[in-house]
Amino acid sequence: MNIKDIFESMDYGPAPESAAEAQAWLEARGRAFGHFINGTFTEAGEGFETRNPATGTVLATVSQASQSDIDAATAAARAAQPGWAGLGGHKRARFLYALARLLQKHARLFAVLETLDNGKPIRESRDLDIPLAARHFYYHAGMAQLMEEELPDRAPLGVCGQIIPWNFPLLMLAWKIAPAIAMGNTVVLKPAEYTPLTALLFGQICQEAGLPAGVVNIVTGDGKSGEMLVGATVDKIAFTGSTAVGRAIRAATAGTGKSLTLELGGKSPYIVFEDADLDSAVEGLVDAIWFNQGQVCCAGSRLLVQEGIAERFHAKLKARMGALRIGDPLDKCIDVGALIDPVQLQSVKRFVEEGAGAGEVYQPDVTLPEGCFYPPTLITGLAPADRLMQEEIFGPVLVSTTFRTPAEAVQIANNTRYGLAASVWTENVNLALDIAPKLASGVVWVNATNLFDAAAGFGGVRESGFGREGGWE
Repeated sequence: MNIKDIFESMDYGPAPESAAEAQAWLEARGRAFGHFINGTFTEAGEGFETRNPATGTVLATVSQASQSDIDAATAAARAAQPGWAGLGGHKRARFLYALARLLQKHARLFAVLETLDNGKPIRESRDLDIPLAARHFYYHAGMAQLMEEELPDRAPLGVCGQIIPWNFPLLMLAWKIAPAIAMGNTVVLKPAEYTPLTALLFGQICQEAGLPAGVVNIVTGDGKSGEMLVGATVDKIAFTGSTAVGRAIRAATAGTGKSLTLELGGKSPYIVFEDADLDSAVEGLVDAIWFNQGQVCCAGSRLLVQEGIAERFHAKLKARMGALRIGDPLDKCIDVGALIDPVQLQSVKRFVEEGAGAGEVYQPDVTLPEGCFYPPTLITGLAPADRLMQEEIFGPVLVSTTFRTPAEAVQIANNTRYGLAASVWTENVNLALDIAPKLASGVVWVNATNLFDAAAGFGGVRESGFGREGGWE
């Protein structure tokens, strides 16, 4: 009996997580939100709808930040910064510990709200995103306590403008806010237009934690609001998102004296040598490319498999793809949820239809629910220079090519303008240690993928950006 038959023989009835608490939270606020500025929420203004991508249902209306909103938020942050920095690391740490505990206290609400707004499976929100967000606040609380002894010559930059994407809304918020406020800075954060809700809930727990007014400010809006924040009177811009927008931000900040961190796109290689544990490599690859529907900047979206095992590895991978469960993201049995928006769904479809060329497209025989769903997809037979081997698809699409020697594997892996992450699979540790330094990549995982911790710096090279988030960096 193969793996697909085993899974199909099991009775996996629906196991939905209740959305009642999250829906009640939205109802209690009239499903309309203003900005979080200077410790309070403003009245809801003219804005846009945020929807559940799995159903298309409107969740809430969120305000579009104007220039006056951006100015008010940056002014509040500027006024609060000297007093916040003057508290000292130990007193700031108390607030970060409080925020971490409140994230844990409201973990279920955060997880369900994240899945409703983003479309990712509840297991990922519940077991990965929310605990790791709390971990970042705990870790950086400790860093705040160490600052005066370990970084005696360092001073806060001042006010940080922060712009985060829609694929990991709360986790990216934690990556940005926790280190900034730990070191005595204040922040103005703009969440993605598609996924603002957990950021607004975070504003509420800032109030519950008694965080001084103006230390954290959250303004919502589309790209125009982000552009205003980049041009505002701030001391640093931290951006996670597409390479194209990152390039524009770098141009806009050039010569202004603003510090800049960019965490951008990727086309990460997933390199499997013939001596690798193939079953483990298949499981790792499922996590590398179909985690969060492939909407991950460091997704292992380019499979490089040694020629001698390519046919066997692809067969194992196809069998595993057939066992992936696609459906309601709130169902705890689901492996693959919904893409963020119909625009993204059409983008993924267009990439596959126009770019597959002579490649062979494999999709398992699955029934897709209505909504923004796309099946796990494998495209084999591509050349390293083919468009789909070069461009970031940002969806559940894996492209594959083969190599013969370790030197060729390195050459193909580096044949891209990106350099965010890479995975190397081999039972030969000497081979792994020889390969890893040769890869043009900010992060290299060996016999693993998507390993993140607040204590480990993460970031890219080339057009994947510069600067690091997490750790001492």
